[in-house]
Amino acid sequence: MRCLAPHPAGSYLLEPQGSSQCATMELGPLEGSYLELLNSDADPLCLYHIYDQMDLAGEEEIELYSEPDTDTINCDQFSRLLCDMEGDEETKEAYANIAELDQYVFQDSQLEGLSKDIFKHIGPDEVIGDSMEMPAEVGQKSQKRPFPEELPADLKHWKPAEPPAVVTGSFLVGPVSSSSTLPCLPLPALFNQEPASSRMCLEETHQMPMPSSSSSLSCLNLPEGPVQFVPTVSTLPQGLWQISGTGTGVSSIFIYHGEVPQASQVPPPSGLTVHGLPTSPDRPGSTSPFAPSATDLPSMPEPALTSRANVTEHKTSPTQCQAAGEVSNKLPKWPEPVEQFYRSLQDTYQAEPAGPDGILMEVDLVQARLERSSSKSLERELATPDWAERQLAQGGLAEGLLAAKERRRPRETQVIAMLGKAGQGKSYWAGAVSRAWACGRLPQYDFVFSVPCHCLNRPGDVYRLQDLLFSLGPRPLLAADEVFSHIMKRPDRVLLILDAFEELEAQDGFLHSTCGPAPAEPCSLRGLLAGLFQKKLLRGCTLLLTARPRGRLVQNLSKADALFELSGFSMEQAQAYVMRYFECSGMTEHQDRALALLRDRPFLLSHSHSPTLCRAVCQLLEALLELGEDAELPSTLTGLYVGLLGRAALSGPPGALAELAKLAWELGRRHQSTLQEDQFPSADVRTWAMAKGLVQHPPGATESELAFPSFLLQCFLGALWLTLSGEIKDKELPQYLALTPRKKRPYDNWLEGVPRFLTGLIFQPRARCLGALVGPSVTALADRKQKVLARYLKRLQPGTLRARQLLELLHCTHEAEEAGIWQHVVQELPARLSFLGTRLMPPDAHVLGKALEAAGQDFSLDLRSTGIDPSGLGSLVGLSCVTHFRAALSDTVALWESLRQHGQTELLQAAEEKFTIEPFKAKSLKDVEDLGKLVQTQRTRSSSEDTAGELPAVRDLKKLEFALGPISGPQAFPKLVQILTAFSSLQHLDLDALSENKIGDEGVSQLSATFPQLKSLETLNLSQNSITDLGAYKLAEGLPSLAASLLRLSLYNNCICDMGAESLARVLPDMVSLRVMDVQYNKFTAAGAQQLAASLRKCPHVETLAMWTPTIPFSVQEHLQQQDSRISLR
Repeated sequence: MRCLAPHPAGSYLLEPQGSSQCATMELGPLEGSYLELLNSDADPLCLYHIYDQMDLAGEEEIELYSEPDTDTINCDQFSRLLCDMEGDEETKEAYANIAELDQYVFQDSQLEGLSKDIFKHIGPDEVIGDSMEMPAEVGQKSQKRPFPEELPADLKHWKPAEPPAVVTGSFLVGPVSSSSTLPCLPLPALFNQEPASSRMCLEETHQMPMPSSSSSLSCLNLPEGPVQFVPTVSTLPQGLWQISGTGTGVSSIFIYHGEVPQASQVPPPSGLTVHGLPTSPDRPGSTSPFAPSATDLPSMPEPALTSRANVTEHKTSPTQCQAAGEVSNKLPKWPEPVEQFYRSLQDTYQAEPAGPDGILMEVDLVQARLERSSSKSLERELATPDWAERQLAQGGLAEGLLAAKERRRPRETQVIAMLGKAGQGKSYWAGAVSRAWACGRLPQYDFVFSVPCHCLNRPGDVYRLQDLLFSLGPRPLLAADEVFSHIMKRPDRVLLILDAFEELEAQDGFLHSTCGPAPAEPCSLRGLLAGLFQKKLLRGCTLLLTARPRGRLVQNLSKADALFELSGFSMEQAQAYVMRYFECSGMTEHQDRALALLRDRPFLLSHSHSPTLCRAVCQLLEALLELGEDAELPSTLTGLYVGLLGRAALSGPPGALAELAKLAWELGRRHQSTLQEDQFPSADVRTWAMAKGLVQHPPGATESELAFPSFLLQCFLGALWLTLSGEIKDKELPQYLALTPRKKRPYDNWLEGVPRFLTGLIFQPRARCLGALVGPSVTALADRKQKVLARYLKRLQPGTLRARQLLELLHCTHEAEEAGIWQHVVQELPARLSFLGTRLMPPDAHVLGKALEAAGQDFSLDLRSTGIDPSGLGSLVGLSCVTHFRAALSDTVALWESLRQHGQTELLQAAEEKFTIEPFKAKSLKDVEDLGKLVQTQRTRSSSEDTAGELPAVRDLKKLEFALGPISGPQAFPKLVQILTAFSSLQHLDLDALSENKIGDEGVSQLSATFPQLKSLETLNLSQNSITDLGAYKLAEGLPSLAASLLRLSLYNNCICDMGAESLARVLPDMVSLRVMDVQYNKFTAAGAQQLAASLRKCPHVETLAMWTPTIPFSVQEHLQQQDSRISLR
């Protein structure tokens, strides 16, 4: 079948000279599936006609015209086509492509971002003439796509409506007339205004008259009378669209993309007024008569249909929750059940927590990534960037989600993970996301569903997708089937939050399940999750996960579309939280006293970077200040929780706290934090625990489910059970400190706070610790366990432990408050302590500093890649026992600048004198830039009057390695050369890298110019740098400057030929200090080798000349070696 087809849909570009001839397109027979047709280059409008005529015998040719108004498409044909396509098995996966086509052709928002000037390629002589005419018989036969409300019961007797002439938005639309002409002016000038963006309501129209003119036609013919403006969209593909129709004398309509004049700038109307196109109720916001209505698309996804996306993506004030309601009044209406559900969902998430629960502090969102913990381990953990290298999520929560949404591929589910340790406030953050959406600050989403993952940890239940969205959230929602159907049509407008993702470890394996269920099929929870994460259910939605950065499930998040880490409170934020806590509690008179008590305990203040611990400190402060003015905070975490639970424990049933501790330990062994009411030994214990706030109903849980209010409280109770239990053998107790290799531990340390609480409960004085919780009845059992742990801790050798284990040991001994154990540990610390790659949180820096002070010896610290904050770095550097330290260059320079601004001269001087970078290896462009900043700091320091001398870090650098590879190496090497002369003590310059730096001849030439200033250089390694004869010549010119110092020179694996070998041979006798020279794997021949050998005979000081190369015959090499044994052929 052959069809005469129009220009491709959506373009309709006019021929330069106004030709209206139809383009042709050959189509073969309709073979294969509809999917093949969809992926072909066939015009969609032509496909409709092909389908309409397939059953007509003898029909060999159908003529289609280039004007869309003259086609013969009606909704019955379109519906029959899609129904048959829906039944085709091969087209089910292609529905998304159909929707994308519909969106491109019919949806206005898809036209944004394209060129705004479609006349810039049309010259003044290229006119739109009268040659664009439509045969009269075509107008009589054609049908125009009707609006749904205009369709009669009998489609066969339906007659098309007459098209008006309009200007839609920034598009000029009008009939072409040969009797009235208009001079060709720029369209903004035509409207007597400069181009400017404008936003108008959909119902707003503007009219302007088009005066009759007898001037010659130079660009565009418009009819006499007014032209109406109907604002729709802001942009259009570059070009000129021609739309023809019948009725009212309209021969063609032209659409020009320009700027819409304001109402005040448009001349008053005169003559006949032409009304705008009506809006289809099934296609809100669309004025196109070709856009099929929702009733015409059976069971078809509707990502192309106009929705809230086109309006709500405008910025909304973040401080006004009423903005969402105001916007919705201007939006196209949804069905009533959907609107009601939308507003009920808003009401659910808009509620602000009352009292201290409603205190929200803005914390930084840091872009994160997962990396392997070691080369031999498959486990992944959070990477630890230096403090200055952290990449903060710019714009906060809303901007971060919007940017991530814009980067994803169409119709692909996006997974965003928010990671953070227990107590960092991930659940509060998830609640803040929901409230932000309810207040209109996330307009890119129509619906947000927040589901705590502990509600999903039910292995035996059967669920559907509706249950996940509507029934398992904090508050169950009532939703009709129409609501669910509406959500399934636009999954890209849905945000699904899964809080505490680590709770789903019981469902381990769903990420690798082979298939997922259909949306309407009930299935197990594992199958439901498999469908979501394999992008088969709710495909195109955004999944937002919060999780701890450890565990089996988190290992699979390395391929997430975006990873963020939730940082804790800064020191200032923690103190501000204390003030707000007492303000919300109605105890403003105690604010200053509470803050003073906290500052007296720097260890607890450092732990207050965790929001959960900061609140626990506030709760204890509140209780202490109610008792009197003599109150003071404890100095350990164990004392903090003993103070919180002491009064509650004494008022409970006998043994109630021990029973609750046993439950906490058993749940922790199973990686769980929720329990059922029937798991309590008695109703009295359950009632007491709920009354004292030790357990509570978590959001979204059933009435029989309870959970511990914080992870650290569960850890404390688990440690209490280990202290009180007689089931734990004494010889097994040390293994629970997590200081031994993992294969020897009886558990995997999921309750990571247990070791510190365990040592604190066992070693701290009975009267104010264990006795305050359970009484003096357990004294004998605790004494026996104390002896076991004391013997174990005193046998440990801190110098043999890894950095993380050493920090854990310091925390445990600090919690114990036992002088003998503390002194043993700190005195056994090695003088050189490296924490390279180990994250140092504020409590780690505090405990480490306290241990170094108590050791009574000097230390050298390596703090690179620890993520230590500036205050922690400054506190460690300022210790008198720290004589040298290494840290990230960027962090150190920032610390110096901060100290200089605050006038801390003594600490600044100490930080500059102790800092060292020996040896330094540049592995990235940033390393070279940071080294340049360090040199610039020295130059600034030397030029100032109040300071003098070089920085020790620059002055004492002896070894410098450059290993950036073939891409970054040539770019960064010139920057290195510029600062190289500042290192006056440099002895070893290594420019060799496994991946080859390739600095080339230009790099060698630049380097040779610095040789006169590098008077201490002893080793120069230029291996694998693509050096040719020219580079060897430049090098030979500069080498005499190093004659008195250079001991080793390597030019291994370059491209040096005979001329380069001759240059090196000529300078070799002048190098009186040279001992070893390596020119192996170059390209010189026997001639070059003989010149080098002859020069070697004049150099008795040279010990070795390695020059084996495949371009020299082996017999020649052997002969040269026999003549001089210093020639090496290895």
